[in-house]
Amino acid sequence: MAELASVKVTVYGRVQGVFFRASTRQRARDLGLTGYARNLRDREAVEVRAEGEKAQLDRLIKYLEVGPPGARVERVDIDWSEYTGNYADFGISY
Repeated sequence: MAELASVKVTVYGRVQGVFFRASTRQRARDLGLTGYARNLRDREAVEVRAEGEKAQLDRLIKYLEVGPPGARVERVDIDWSEYTGNYADFGISY
């Protein structure tokens, strides 16, 4: 059985206005993950909360370290926690 986990990733840099959230949603859905992506208002950052198989979460994190074309990722903070099952899908939060 695959190990389930939850992760909060905060991505800093030029990550707003470059389709970062939409591309993250598509990548997470492709990987079978649930959670959300949202812009953080007080800084140039995007917060991603995702749950699912740890191997798939690792793949998502690798994607977040680069982002879509037009993004310039400067820093990524990662905070792992236990799987909660709180999300039905992966969406964009406003």
